Amino acid sequence: MVYVQRDEKGRVLRVEKEPFDSMTHSMPAADPEVQSWLASRSLHEHLMSLQHSDLELVRVIEDLVGVLVDRGVMRYTDLPDAARNKLQQRAQARVQVEGLGGLVKDESKLPY
Repeated sequence: MVYVQRDEKGRVLRVEKEPFDSMTHSMPAADPEVQSWLASRSLHEHLMSLQHSDLELVRVIEDLVGVLVDRGVMRYTDLPDAARNKLQQRAQARVQVEGLGGLVKDESKLPY
């Protein structure tokens, strides 16, 4: 048995193994609607994980390009214009974000 919350149109919003305050009813765990919701949730979580790792990989690639250029293995101008523009935009954005760091007194209180 699982505990379910539905919206006003009857769509499943949340499924939990334990009862929770906003639940609307319980259903068998093997119910096709529950299984479908769990499968879509799992897919969503995997996609979010991939997106997060993609963002981390972008920074790795930026650093790799910097190392290759610094060591003379390649020239920055060897990159296509579009790639150079993207790298330059991201570098400028990072400088701006780092410059804003002093505006926050206690970073531990940020929501992320």
